[in-house]
Amino acid sequence: MDNIIEIDNLSFHYPDGKMALKGISLKVRHGEKIALVGANGAGKSTLLLHLNGILEGMGQIFINGMELKKDNLGQIRGLVGIVFQNPDDQLFSPTVFEDVAYGPIYQGYDKKTVEGKVDQALAAVHMTDFVNRIPYHLSGGEKKRIAIATVLSMQPQILVFDEPTSGLDPRARRELIELLLELPQTMLIATHDLRLAEVLTSRTVILDQGSIVADGPSTTLLNDRELLKTYGLW
Repeated sequence: MDNIIEIDNLSFHYPDGKMALKGISLKVRHGEKIALVGANGAGKSTLLLHLNGILEGMGQIFINGMELKKDNLGQIRGLVGIVFQNPDDQLFSPTVFEDVAYGPIYQGYDKKTVEGKVDQALAAVHMTDFVNRIPYHLSGGEKKRIAIATVLSMQPQILVFDEPTSGLDPRARRELIELLLELPQTMLIATHDLRLAEVLTSRTVILDQGSIVADGPSTTLLNDRELLKTYGLW
């Protein structure tokens, strides 16, 4: 199967009646890295939260050929790892090891397998030496890497990021982009950082008021100043 994500006519409104997504249809191929860009309130984060069932709208979502339904949420969440904007939302244990081990333990793996998955995840984000550190004491960039490791420990096929460079200083931002370029997973990245989108992704999807208004090569869309101005991105 060429497409690892297929979204068909997805709509969603919040309890207050606000329509956040309006008939979104999107196909993502295995290994693609895609930027989701748009002004605040465009629907980026809302769309991401549908990909592993945190939010549930009208329409259909298929992950690796499997329709997202309540009875297979566990399988879907093993395939789709979400890294939230604030790493403190994902780091809550006394040590880095315990945070990264949480997912594999929840999946029911034995102690030796859990330790192996933790080692592998920390190596992937170049944080092996931090295994016994206290997450609270880490820098913003270090926390972001550990948050990614907590997701990688469950070996997802898809990584979903909400504003990954938010709050990072220039060095941490650059190092994070270099890290994301190394990772092989399919990625959807909601971001206001257009430079990140241009460097990291081959394809950009622009959202406006809950609808997809442009979808094409990042190098083309992100250099179209009039298009960016029209949708509040310039």
